[in-house]
Amino acid sequence: MIRDSLKAAQVAAMKGGDKPRTAAVRLILAKIKDRDIELRTSSATIDDDAMVTEVLQKMIKQRRESIAMYEQGGRAELAAQEASEVAIIEEFLPAQLDETAARAAIAAVVAETGASSLKDMGKVMAEVKARHASEIDMSKASGWVKEALAG
Repeated sequence: MIRDSLKAAQVAAMKGGDKPRTAAVRLILAKIKDRDIELRTSSATIDDDAMVTEVLQKMIKQRRESIAMYEQGGRAELAAQEASEVAIIEEFLPAQLDETAARAAIAAVVAETGASSLKDMGKVMAEVKARHASEIDMSKASGWVKEALAG
């Protein structure tokens, strides 16, 4: 499980005296704990690895947005710090499909759902997320789904 590897990485980073890595892993574990608390009130059950992957992907997206803003503002040192956190977070993500495989998976979903126009985008995106959320970057997937439905 991803959660176990995160806890082991935290212990290893602490023992190794790697303060930036320890801080990043603690931040990840805190976000996961926040998500656990949110899910206590909901009746939906979600696979632990899927939930952790979702949290990690959201954290990466937030950091990439921050990097862009820091670079625009001329704050290279803060952008570099965010980039190092992205690298640490990505270590714990399951392997992502490359673009070709992701497009093929999207094409398969489009064919199976019978989607034929952009009106069906919501239905296709929901199915792609249900099947491949941990394998495909959903921010890129929306563009690929648009291309698949338009083409």
